[in-house]
Amino acid sequence: MMNKAQTFVPVAVGAALILIVAAWALPTWNFVISIGLAKGLAVLGLVLMMRAGLVSFGQGLYYAIGGYCVGLMVNLWKINEAVLLLIAPVIIAAATAAVAGLLLSRYRDIFFAMLTLALSMLLYGLLVKSVELGGTDGFNIRGVTLFGLPLSGTARFNGLVILVLICFTAVITVWCFGKTALGRLLPGIKDNEIRVEYLGASASKTIYLSYILAAILAAVGGSMSGILVAHVDPEMAFWATSGEFVVIAVLAGTGNIFTPFIAALALEFVRTFAYQHAPNTWQLVLGVIILSMILFLPTGLGGVRFGKRKATVEAGEKA
Repeated sequence: MMNKAQTFVPVAVGAALILIVAAWALPTWNFVISIGLAKGLAVLGLVLMMRAGLVSFGQGLYYAIGGYCVGLMVNLWKINEAVLLLIAPVIIAAATAAVAGLLLSRYRDIFFAMLTLALSMLLYGLLVKSVELGGTDGFNIRGVTLFGLPLSGTARFNGLVILVLICFTAVITVWCFGKTALGRLLPGIKDNEIRVEYLGASASKTIYLSYILAAILAAVGGSMSGILVAHVDPEMAFWATSGEFVVIAVLAGTGNIFTPFIAALALEFVRTFAYQHAPNTWQLVLGVIILSMILFLPTGLGGVRFGKRKATVEAGEKA
C-alpha cells in the first residue's frame, strides 16, 4: 500500500506540473486544455460508476448544476469569489444526488442509464423554458476572482492553474476512495453483485455513495467550465453533453485513474485540429478516430498498462 502511494503521488504531481508548464508555454491552447480538464472531472466520476458496471447518461445534470450555480451567484447575487462559487455547487450537487441516488441506487443496467438521462433532460427542459435562467441563450459570467486574482478573460491561465490543482485533488480523492472497503467493492459489484451481498456488504450503499461523489466531480467540472469559458447555457444538461462524457469514458477505460483526463484532452485537441483543417467534415474525422480507438483499444487507454501487467503476471505464473 505504501509503495503504491509513493509511486502514485509523484506521478500525479508530475502530471499537474506538466500541464501547467504546457499551458504557460502554449498560451493559445489554454482554452482547449481548460475545457478538456473540466470535462475530465465529470468523466472521472463516470468512470468511477463504470467500475461498478453502471453507465450514467445523466452526468450533464450535475455539470449544468455546477455551471448555473456559478452563473446565478455572479449575476444575481454579485458574488465573485471563486471559493464561494465552488463550494455552493458542491453542496447543491451533493444534495441533489443524495435525493436522486435513493431511487437510482435500486436500479441497474439500462434502467439506471435511462433514469439518469431522464433526470438530466428534466433540467434541460427547465433551463430552456425559464426566462429567468437565460432561456436557450444562457448567460455570461464575468469578473470571477480568487482572493482578488482574476481567473478568466486575459487571465485565463490563472484559472487554469486552479483547475489543475482541483483535478489533482480530485484524482487523489478518488484514488483514496478506491482503496477503502467501499471502493474495493465496485469491481465486485460489476462481476457478481449477489456474491457481494452474501459477504455482508451493501451494493446499493456503495453505488449510492459513488453516485454522490461522481455528481460532485461533475458539478466542480461544470463550475470551472463556466468560470473559464465565461458562459453557461442549457446545452450543458443536454443528452449530447452526457453522451460525450460516456464516449470519453469508453476511450479512457476503467483501468487507470489518469486516463479520463488524457482522453478528454485528446478528444478536445483532435476536435480542434479537425475543425481547423476540415471545417466541413470535422465530425467525420472525429468519428473515424473514435471508432479506430474503440476497435484497437477495446478496453480504453486504461487497459494498455493493465494488459501489460496482466501479461507479466501470467508469464511469472507460468515460470
